Amino acid sequence: MALDFRVDLAPGQAAAMVDRAIVDGSVTGTLIGSHRVQGEGGRLCIVAVYEKHYWRAGNRLTLTVIIDNMDGATRVHSISGGGGEGLFRFDWGAARSFEGCVAEALAPFRL
Repeated sequence: MALDFRVDLAPGQAAAMVDRAIVDGSVTGTLIGSHRVQGEGGRLCIVAVYEKHYWRAGNRLTLTVIIDNMDGATRVHSISGGGGEGLFRFDWGAARSFEGCVAEALAPFRL
């Protein structure tokens, strides 16, 4: 699964909203780690990796969120993974739901 869109926010603001939605907005959502790369002229790229337990998938999923304004407008890209059991990747929609946390948190600012 993957999600890609632009928002009318600075990267730091968008990252803070996503963090609140995933970590503060759920019982099992955690920020595993993040990394910031500062570019020239106020350019910024933030990479954050989250983890959350989904009962319907029977395990924890990860969500990597990349937020940057390297080409001007702030772009948000997220990739979920880890769903399913054994050899099968069927996760009962948990990966899409996890990505939905990002989309919902930033919906009012989406371009």
